Amino acid sequence: MTPARVLLFLILITAPATWAEETRPGRKRSTLERMTPERLAAASADVAKLASQRRAVPPLPGLIDFKGIFHAHAEDSSHTGGTRAEMLADAQRAGVSFAFLANHYRPPLDFVTQTWRGLREGVLFVPGSETHGFLIHPTASVMDRMSAPKDELVRAVGANGGLLFLSHVEERRDHPLDGLTGMEIYNRHYDAMDDAESMRGIADMMTDPELLSRLEASLRLFPDAMLAAQLDYPALYLEKWDRETRTRRVVGIAANDCHHNQEFVLKAEGEGSVRLGAVVDKDSGMRLVTAEQRPKIGELLRGHKSGGIIARLNFDPYYRSMFNVATHVLAPELTEDAIRQAVANGRAYASHDWMGDPAGFLWTAREGGKTVAIMGDERQHHGGLTLLAELPLPAKIRVLRDGAEWKTGQGTRLEASVAEKGVYRVEAWLTVDGEERPWIYSNPIYLR
Repeated sequence: MTPARVLLFLILITAPATWAEETRPGRKRSTLERMTPERLAAASADVAKLASQRRAVPPLPGLIDFKGIFHAHAEDSSHTGGTRAEMLADAQRAGVSFAFLANHYRPPLDFVTQTWRGLREGVLFVPGSETHGFLIHPTASVMDRMSAPKDELVRAVGANGGLLFLSHVEERRDHPLDGLTGMEIYNRHYDAMDDAESMRGIADMMTDPELLSRLEASLRLFPDAMLAAQLDYPALYLEKWDRETRTRRVVGIAANDCHHNQEFVLKAEGEGSVRLGAVVDKDSGMRLVTAEQRPKIGELLRGHKSGGIIARLNFDPYYRSMFNVATHVLAPELTEDAIRQAVANGRAYASHDWMGDPAGFLWTAREGGKTVAIMGDERQHHGGLTLLAELPLPAKIRVLRDGAEWKTGQGTRLEASVAEKGVYRVEAWLTVDGEERPWIYSNPIYLR
């Protein structure tokens, strides 16, 4: 299902989404509660307080923290609302250094040679496609392999430094990772797909004049907190990642899955009814809502002719998606080769930047006071090693070994001696409006 159909799908289904409680650590409120003006204001105030506490973390010699996005769509399908020029402008606004494009496969258009590639006004674009259940980023055209058996396509993409990631893990939980670089460990689309209650709530608010006015004001005043209200701990993704990394190196990236298509539109439709959908939907594909279903629709229709737009709420311009979640990569320079190599090496972490700028975060192994490994590295375990997490903001620091909690701490630094081999990764959590919310997910250090 395409992201553009999320709203229509969710508001038409009848069963509310349910979660096992253990998959929602830190949650105290529903998404709709988070979306109330009072809660949005409180969350935004806490984010401002956190920004005032930020400190600089000394960088590792020769490496720069580059903020980037994966799984980015522009001008590639009927359900994509954004353009590459818009993506470029919003990347500059959001401080994004690189974007891995994920054009939908549309032969005969070649998603490697017939799109943007290289630096444009300070932003590096890397071509690729969302196809066959993967994000694929070959270094050269693979159009002659797109209909080949999947294992042959995987080999062709991975040749000469190509990258492949398992995408939309909720749809393929048991998919093997043979030949792949890694997998998505968070996907913004899934946060919407598993939250039918809040999507129906937005539909209800858009068809009530008083609630619509409040929603418009909240989106204008607190846009980042509004988009992030659906954010949950991606337990399903992380469980697979932890399971797979026990036997192989698997690079974890965050998926923005941004199309700039979650711009919701309310249109007048004759007497006593409206149409509700996304900006990329044709009128015939939008949901028809009548005054019998929502009695206050008549008030919304006053002064509007049939086909006229009553309201347009833009939840996900590219720059907001880029603040919502990003993948930070530690590389020596902003070139395609350098970024590709750093990603392949797992020198990356995912972050929900809307809560705080994570640049400078480090996860390293030390011996004798010297750094001997960083996230993504694999080395033989022996005595005398310590693991060190350093953050630019005070946070709850959670270290996991083979997927199980190993050490926790509070602050900007956690250091612990290592007695056992294992796969060690870090999560950092920030308290926003009384809730602990996940902020950073590091790639592991593998001690075999």
